[in-house]
Amino acid sequence: MASQTLSAAVADDPSPWRVSAVRAMAAAREGVRQAIRVIRPTARVLIVVTVALWVLGGVLGWRELTIAAVVLTVIIAACALLLIGRTAYDVRLDLTRDRVVVGERAVGALMLTNASSRSILPSRVVLPVGAGRGVFAVERLAPGASVEELFAIPTSRRGVLPVGPVSVVRGDPLGLFERVHRRDEPVDLFVHPRTVMFQGQTLGFMRDLEGLPTTDLSPDDVSFHALREYQPGDDLRHVHWRSTARTGQLMVRQYEETRRSHFVIGLSTLGSDYGTADEFELAISIAGSVGLRALRDSRQVDVHVQGRDLPAGTGRRLLDSLAALDQSRARKGRLEELAGAVAAGVPQAAVVVLVCGSTVDATRLRVACSRLPYGARVMAVRAQLGAVPSLRRIAEASVVTVGELAQLPAALGKVLS
Repeated sequence: MASQTLSAAVADDPSPWRVSAVRAMAAAREGVRQAIRVIRPTARVLIVVTVALWVLGGVLGWRELTIAAVVLTVIIAACALLLIGRTAYDVRLDLTRDRVVVGERAVGALMLTNASSRSILPSRVVLPVGAGRGVFAVERLAPGASVEELFAIPTSRRGVLPVGPVSVVRGDPLGLFERVHRRDEPVDLFVHPRTVMFQGQTLGFMRDLEGLPTTDLSPDDVSFHALREYQPGDDLRHVHWRSTARTGQLMVRQYEETRRSHFVIGLSTLGSDYGTADEFELAISIAGSVGLRALRDSRQVDVHVQGRDLPAGTGRRLLDSLAALDQSRARKGRLEELAGAVAAGVPQAAVVVLVCGSTVDATRLRVACSRLPYGARVMAVRAQLGAVPSLRRIAEASVVTVGELAQLPAALGKVLS
């Protein structure tokens, strides 16, 4: 706003003295704003009271009021003088790890250095972490000296916590005035959901002539591997006649099986699909565990939630996306609509896993599974805290109910068996 006013005034009268005057006024207004910013609410009340005492003492002639006004004036002036001083620290914020799992502690260090030629008086350093903040008391720092403050951040919930920016605070013991200087940029701390490892191919693959070759051998495919002797039952169309004529034995072609490996996870974020918030956290952990296994087994993984897709090209990107995921309170975008979006966005999906909560019944699951791409292998995982693991069939889909994350490997093992 000040720059716009300055430009308008200069445009009206571009003379040098006019430009200088307008710039001086803008600097004065900025100085007043900075001065007002350091006055805390308690000091503002105290200043009003002091002015009132001076006025009443002079009007009424009461020496007691005048003495009280003098005392308050001295106190306010003394507290204001404590703001004088440099706080030009060189600040370096270092997190040992910027990605942790729920329950782990993130450890970091805050390094403050006085790079000036004069000492810096004692001050406070504030380090915001998410919705909270840590406060460090820094003693007088001599020129060239450094001080290191270690801290630990407990992580009880999944999420992305902004750490910083570091603020250097100069103030007085009474808390009347406070001058804040920000000295560093914030750093994001990713708190990943808990995941569990399990062995085996993730729900298998779909055989597809346009897929990728694997190490599994097949008697009929497009990726040639080697020649072998004929065995009863082999297709005579794959006989290699030149090798047969040369060796005198019937030789047939052997192929590497090609598989389609497009793996899709549909994770519902709708609050009404879950009984509790902890159930939603269990669903996120299930999606993360299945996604990590799929990334080790296949070549491409997509994660869909209501209204958007999540980056899932690598394990880190997948967990970062899940860490930042919030529960949706909207009434639209139920699991059935999510399944339709998956079918429209990834029509060639080989395997689709739907992850939802306990409030999604069999009827809704049947409708959701019917909207998925034709020919894809479908599985639904229901997160229901405290439930006994179970497996049932709904149409062509396998529906697994999991009561806790540790049950997931055994539950998926039943599907794969």
